[in-house]
Parts: sequence; structure tokens; C-alpha cells
Amino acid sequence: MTVIVTDTGFGPDDWTRGFEHESVLDLPSDTDPASLAAADGIEMVRIDFPSFADGRGFTLARLLRLRGYRGRLRAKGHVISDQYAMARRSGFDEVEISDELAARQPETDWLFRSNWQQHDYQNRLRG
Repeated sequence: MTVIVTDTGFGPDDWTRGFEHESVLDLPSDTDPASLAAADGIEMVRIDFPSFADGRGFTLARLLRLRGYRGRLRAKGHVISDQYAMARRSGFDEVEISDELAARQPETDWLFRSNWQQHDYQNRLRG
């Protein structure tokens, strides 16, 4: 099973189309950034994080948003609560984690970082 993390905490997966549906795109972390485009008809993109030390997924998410992708963007795998603010700032809407990770890093750890917009140092410098 998996847990979906959003700014409001833990929740079940409400995606109903299935991940084999043509409107879903699963990207591995080693996807060539030059190959990314805002594909028509893609409703959700899931980017895999094979390790919490592999930050390439953040770059892929940011590039997708910069290239016009407006659909649902999900980080999947080994994202830890300390990385939640970075995930949101780079364009992810949600994070999909395993039940085991959710047990090690409870909802309160993730909620502590859910105010990611208020603690953005760049906004504080500008404002």
C-alpha cells in the first residue's frame, strides 16, 4: 500500500484511472531532461525517486512546469519529510510514499513542513 502526502497531511490515493492508463506518464529519475515536453492528454506524471539522495526528480518536475505542464505531478518513492518543501517548490502537487516510510516519518513530520510557502527564503528576501 501507499500513502499520499499533501499539504493537509496523509491520505489515500484518489487517482481512479489506473497507472497503466494512457493519461498517466511514469518517469524514472534518469529521464533525459532534454526529452521532456508538456504532453497533451497527460493528466498525471509520476516521477520516481529511487533514493532520498537522488534529487534528479526535482529538476524534472521543475522543467515540466516551466515547459507548460499543468496536470497533476506526483513524486513517488523515497522522498523524506525534510524534502517535502523542495518537492512542492519544484512543482509537485503530492508525494507517494510507502506505508513503511509513513510509519518511520509520521504525518506530524510532514505537516511541520506543509507551510512550505511561508518558509521560502527567496520570498523573504524579496519581500
